[in-house]
Amino acid sequence: MKASQIGAIVLALSGLITFTAEAGDIEAGKAKSAVCAACHGADGNSTNVAWPSLAGQHASYIYKQLKDFKEGRRVNASMTGMVALLNDQDMQNLAAYYESQKPKPVAFDAELIEVGENIYRGGITETSVAACMGCHAPEGTGNGPAGWPSLKSQHPDYIVAQLQAFKQGTRANDAGRMMRNVSARMSDMEMKSVAAYIAGIQ
Repeated sequence: MKASQIGAIVLALSGLITFTAEAGDIEAGKAKSAVCAACHGADGNSTNVAWPSLAGQHASYIYKQLKDFKEGRRVNASMTGMVALLNDQDMQNLAAYYESQKPKPVAFDAELIEVGENIYRGGITETSVAACMGCHAPEGTGNGPAGWPSLKSQHPDYIVAQLQAFKQGTRANDAGRMMRNVSARMSDMEMKSVAAYIAGIQ
């Protein structure tokens, strides 16, 4: 069974609704994104390492995260306030707009690349951590239909923060506990290394 098929089954079992960028109106999403720009950048490329870049992210993934924030499955004080006034079409439009934008390179620690690449491509045998590329693809582009996010050009600090959140259980909106199970077996340095490698993928 292919990874995309497994992802589709996981999403079906969890009752999630996915869609492609065509479901949203890019121009309407661009207009609505004005209030998002302070954190995520006018074109979805955040300049603050604590806030995620959204440019080029799969519309299906963005839509799911917005729904999760709105319905309490993912908790963040800032985002809870931001999504409060968004309706379903607004979320689809925003998702379509950000998917249409081009991600820009971000800074990373080159000294961590080698270790990070080994983890991303080969996993960590000793602690049974699966290779990241199994879900997020060899080039970090993820799998939209399966609901797996693109990590390409994402700030390393943000990736580490999310891995830590999954590990600590403060983020728990991953289907089948996949990310919680993976992060629970990773050290801080392993997280930093794989995040650096992901940021450096061109």
